[in-house]
Amino acid sequence: MDHPVVSLLKSLMSIVSTSELEFDIGIFLEKHLQSLGYTVERIPIAPGSSRHNVYAYLGSSRKTRVLLTAHMDTVPPHIPLTVDGDIIRGRGSSDDLGPLAAQIMAAEELRREGKIQVEGDIGLLFVVGEENGGHGMIAANDMGLTWEAGVFAEPTESKLGKGHKGQVAFKVIASGIACHSGYPHLGKSATSALLAVLNDLSAATWPQSDLLGPSTFNIGTLEGGEKHNIVAPSANALCEVRLVSNLSGVKTKIAEIVSRHPDVELEWVFEYPEALLDWDIDGFDAAPVAFGTDVPRLQSQYCGRRVLYGPGSILVAHGPGEYISAQELIDSISGYKKLVLHFLR
Repeated sequence: MDHPVVSLLKSLMSIVSTSELEFDIGIFLEKHLQSLGYTVERIPIAPGSSRHNVYAYLGSSRKTRVLLTAHMDTVPPHIPLTVDGDIIRGRGSSDDLGPLAAQIMAAEELRREGKIQVEGDIGLLFVVGEENGGHGMIAANDMGLTWEAGVFAEPTESKLGKGHKGQVAFKVIASGIACHSGYPHLGKSATSALLAVLNDLSAATWPQSDLLGPSTFNIGTLEGGEKHNIVAPSANALCEVRLVSNLSGVKTKIAEIVSRHPDVELEWVFEYPEALLDWDIDGFDAAPVAFGTDVPRLQSQYCGRRVLYGPGSILVAHGPGEYISAQELIDSISGYKKLVLHFLR
């Protein structure tokens, strides 16, 4: 399908942009937005870092009323672009390069239609690292800017997200004493200690929400031991709770459970709270989502109202068959335009 947003998405998907490797796509977006007449800033996420966000606006006013924002990074591995009729396949098609391309096209259509001002109406912020800790959006809190509203791009099947769960990721690390497995009383098994704490965490109850459903606990990875005939001297597991409320209370409960096990230590990895979003807007269907986003990483004092919206489905994101429909991608441009105009009014 020959449409400018499809062409832009193809260009974006041709660039490897997995987390930590966003430099080239950032440069592409910088040059593309400059060619459209935007003032563009390349903003390192930390002093001396080669990883940078891209912020674009019209004219000389960095401060704008509405923020359109998406993430540039994709999960590995890179899956090359292929096109099958109306279907665009490959890494980033739905998460998050398709929605990102639609945001740019929506801003361009609003400009051509004279519905946004030359300065001060919209800013475009494209960030790194959403898929591995949110370092890009966290850095946006230091830009010295505030926005009345933010439109966050993610594959929501072109519905407004009512909210999404928070997350706390952590590692439990068990220590033991190695010895011959025929004489286990001479040592101490780290794997047994790890299983005991994981059983307690699995049996625990966590907060529930009428909107977001239950909080859930997951054991993501397990490592430990050396051989079948050695009592394991070390073991660890990387875990998470997808939480619907009370981040501090959930962390306290995790720490209390781990503290019951003298040979196990707790290491926090990352966290963010649940997000409740603006969604009661005429012309849009809405539903809660179960995945996490950059929304809670941009602190509320810097961004007022927040919506989550985009074409594509999270159900195919991160998998080998990731794809987006070209028609849904094109249709979402109108959705982004409606949201911008809603907040500017």
